[in-house]
Amino acid sequence: MSRWGRKNVKKAPEVIRTVTEGLKSLYRKKLLPLEQYYGFHDFHSLSLEDADFDNKPMVLVVGQYSTGKTTFIKYLLEQDIPGSRVGPEPTTDCFTAIMHGEVEGVIPGNALIVDPNKPFRKLNPFGNTFLNRFQCAQMPNQVLESISIIDTPGILSGAKQRVSRGERGDKGYDFPAVLRWFAERVDRIILLFDAHKLEISDEFSEAIGALKGNEDKLRVVLNKADMVGTQQLMRVYGALMWSLGKVFGTPEVLRVYIGSFWSEPLLVPDNRKLFELEEEDLFADIQNLPRNAALRKLNDLVKRARLVRVHAHIISYLKQEMPSVFRKDNKKKHLIHQLPVIFTKIQLQHNISAGDFPDCAKMQEQLMAHDFTKFKSLKPNLMAALDELLSSDIAKLMPLLRQEELEAGDQPGVQGGAFLGTRAGPFTEGDPFAEENGEECEEEEDWVVTKDKPKYDEIFYNLAPNEGKLSGTKAKDWMVSTRLPNSVLGRIWKLSDVDRDGMLDDEEFALASHLIEVKLEGHGLPPELPSRLIPPSKRRQKGSDA
Repeated sequence: MSRWGRKNVKKAPEVIRTVTEGLKSLYRKKLLPLEQYYGFHDFHSLSLEDADFDNKPMVLVVGQYSTGKTTFIKYLLEQDIPGSRVGPEPTTDCFTAIMHGEVEGVIPGNALIVDPNKPFRKLNPFGNTFLNRFQCAQMPNQVLESISIIDTPGILSGAKQRVSRGERGDKGYDFPAVLRWFAERVDRIILLFDAHKLEISDEFSEAIGALKGNEDKLRVVLNKADMVGTQQLMRVYGALMWSLGKVFGTPEVLRVYIGSFWSEPLLVPDNRKLFELEEEDLFADIQNLPRNAALRKLNDLVKRARLVRVHAHIISYLKQEMPSVFRKDNKKKHLIHQLPVIFTKIQLQHNISAGDFPDCAKMQEQLMAHDFTKFKSLKPNLMAALDELLSSDIAKLMPLLRQEELEAGDQPGVQGGAFLGTRAGPFTEGDPFAEENGEECEEEEDWVVTKDKPKYDEIFYNLAPNEGKLSGTKAKDWMVSTRLPNSVLGRIWKLSDVDRDGMLDDEEFALASHLIEVKLEGHGLPPELPSRLIPPSKRRQKGSDA
C-alpha cells in the first residue's frame, strides 16, 4: 500500500468490556497528560497505575491507640494477623496491609513497593522512614478474597506522637499525608472511637483533617460500648456527635455505629439488641463493597478530574501574571498572598464550584517552593479533552456500570470470617442454610463432647424440648445468656445444626454448648466441623447419605 493510501486507514475504535477498562483508558489518554503537563503530582496525589484500578476494595481502619483497631480486624477475619500484637498500650506501630495470600507471611515495605501487582508503588516518595514502618501481612482467609484491610498505627498525643512518627525535618514521615494517600484510594474508612476515651487530641484532629474530601467513604464506630450502661452510653454518644461536628465543621451528621467488636462476652448486656442491629448494618455495608467497587472508582476519577481542571487554571493564571524579566520574586510573593482572591476570580470566570478548589493555605505553602516562570500556560486541546471526559466519556460508561451492578446483585458479597455468623440459624430472620460438604469421618472415632454430655443434657431437658428437639427460639434464648456476640453465636449454631433442620437435638445441643465453652476460654472456632466433633448419630446419617 502506498504512503498516501495508509493515511486514509482509520484506526479501529477501542472496545471497552468493563467499567474498569474504560476508566483506565480515559485516565491514560485524557487525564494523565494534563496532570503531567501542569505538575499536578507535585501539589496533589501521585499518578495512578493499573493496580489502582484493578485491586480489590480496600478498608482503612483509623483511630487513637487502644481503641480496638487490630481487634476489630481480627473480629472480622476470625483469624490472627501475622506479626500483630494486641494490648492496652500502643502496639501497632506501622501501617499494615492485610491481604489474601496462599502462604501466611509478612512482606516488608521496601519489597512491597516494587510489586507491580499491588497498589502501593506510589508510596516510595514517603521515604525509608515510612517504608520501614509499612508491611503487608498475607494470609489465606475467605474475607480477604473479596477485600483488603489497612491497619494503621494508633494515634498518640503531643510529644509522644512526634517522637513515635518522627518530624518531617528529622528524617521522619508525614503521617497525615500518608493517611490522605490511603484515603484517596480506599473504598471505606472505618474511624474507631473508644466509649471510655472520647477526647480528640490535636494530632487526631490533624489526622481526621487528612480524611476530608472523602466523607462519603467514612463510617464512625463507637467501640467497646458494652463497658458502659445505657444512660452513660447515651451521654457518650451525644458527646461524640458534638466532637465530630467540631472536627469536620459540616452540618451533616456522620453515621455512628455503636457496638463491641470483639469475640468476648458482653460486659454489660443491656444494649445487646442495639449492638446486634448496628453490627448487621455495618457488616452489610462492608459486604456490599465488592458490588460497588466500579462505582467508587468512577466517582474517585471524576473527583480527581475536577481537581485537575481547577489546578490547570490556577497554574496557568499564575504563569500569565508573572513578569517576563524584572521583579519576579516580589510578584511571586504578591500572587501567593492574593491566592484566595485568585481562587474567587477563577471560580467566577470559568463557572467552577468552590468545592472543587484545594485547600488554599496548603497550596500557598506548596507554591513557595516552585518557580512560577516554569509553569505552563493553558493548553486548549488538553482542556478540551478533559471537558469531553467529564461531559460525555464518563456518561458513556454508565450503561456498562448498570449492567455490572445487575450482574453483581446476584453475588453474595464478602464471605467468611464474622460475616458467616450474620446469616446463621435463629440469629437472623429467614435464615438460608448453606449446605456444606463436611469431612467424612469414622464412626469409631471418639466424640470429644462425650465426657461433658451429662452436664449439657441437664440443661437441654430443663429447656423443655419438643419431641426431643429444641426450637431455634428456645436455643437462642439460652445461647444469648452466654453474652457472646451474635456473629459468634451464629457461627456456633451453623456448626452445631449438623442436619440443617433448624432445631437442635440433645447431641447437637451438647456440641453447641461445647463450642460456647471453647469460645469463652478464648479459643477460635473451626471454619468447618472436624470429624472428632461430629455427633455419633450424625456420622451414621452422613454415611447412609453417602
